[in-house]
Amino acid sequence: MAVSKSSSSKQQDNYDQDNHKKSEPLIPGLPDEIAELCLLYLPYPYQSLVRSVSCSWNRAITDPGFLLSKRSLALSLPYLFVFAFHKSTARIQWQALDPRSGRWFKLPSMPCPKAVCPPGFACTSIPRQGQLYVLGGMRSDTETSMQSTIVYTASTNQWSIASSMITPRSFFAAGNFNGKVIAVGGSGTGYNDSITSVECYDPQKDTWDFVAKMSMGLARYDSAVVGSKMYVTEGWTWPFMFSPRGGVYDPENDTWQEMKDGMKEGWTGVSVVVGDRLFVISEHGDCPMKVYIADHDAWQYVGGDRFPREAMRRPFAVNGVEGKIYVVSSGLNVAIGTVFEGQNGEFSAEWEVVAAPKAFHDFSPSNCQVLYA
Repeated sequence: MAVSKSSSSKQQDNYDQDNHKKSEPLIPGLPDEIAELCLLYLPYPYQSLVRSVSCSWNRAITDPGFLLSKRSLALSLPYLFVFAFHKSTARIQWQALDPRSGRWFKLPSMPCPKAVCPPGFACTSIPRQGQLYVLGGMRSDTETSMQSTIVYTASTNQWSIASSMITPRSFFAAGNFNGKVIAVGGSGTGYNDSITSVECYDPQKDTWDFVAKMSMGLARYDSAVVGSKMYVTEGWTWPFMFSPRGGVYDPENDTWQEMKDGMKEGWTGVSVVVGDRLFVISEHGDCPMKVYIADHDAWQYVGGDRFPREAMRRPFAVNGVEGKIYVVSSGLNVAIGTVFEGQNGEFSAEWEVVAAPKAFHDFSPSNCQVLYA
């Protein structure tokens, strides 16, 4: 006759199993300190993929100290993350590009409703933390704005849901200032429901709070964080009947002021910040690149190579880091520009193109972000 184990025996067995798992070496025959170094040198996204190898690997890779060690050893490298959608079906997906090898990786599906309008989302990131934020958006089946906060963490290759924004928003601007996320304006219950309120998200506390509101609602957004301020503009739109409006937010003083005339009049494309300098890739003609000169409230054309217009089809999504500009075009071709500043204060750029796989031909970029992973 079989005799069942007592509950105390079962608890002891579970305790012994847990202790065995915790004492299991990362790599048999190597001290754990050396084995952890081996794991640290695995490039993105393989670190997250090998979590299934063993309990000890999963425990080591998900430990917060693992990410700190990776940063302290300067092993995190910039990767380009692209939010793309199929032009016919509106199917959305996130892709990550390793600029060094030209290899693409598909991210897990984002946890959001299937029927959404891809341009309605706002995206931003905290690059050195390896975190990507997808905010708000619009359901295309009901045309209602959403208030969700969805976070991608590169170290685990996973999405998570954070606290929702206070206000449902779509077609709005977002930016990162000193590790906090700012959501600006947008549309509420309908396209004509303009929002002037502004919210700030603290990732450490997982909370949203209102900050100073704008004095006006803008029709179309582009934004950039330059130095200690966030710049938000309507930008020029065809048929150029009205001069664009723009505002400047000072997070330290929690105030808004009008954007200077020269800045808003010359902001004629998608923006990118490199080394505390604001650039735009113009959306007309051969898409020349310009840089804003704050002392003169004027824009200056960037010399050097001509933007590779023949390989790049609108629309564009742009981001930049470490003196490089990443421009993603329709079909997900990527133009990588290296920016140089001469002694006379003039700027020049050199461009190279990373051609996308043919399978991406019908995808269009909605946003792109650079993360360290």
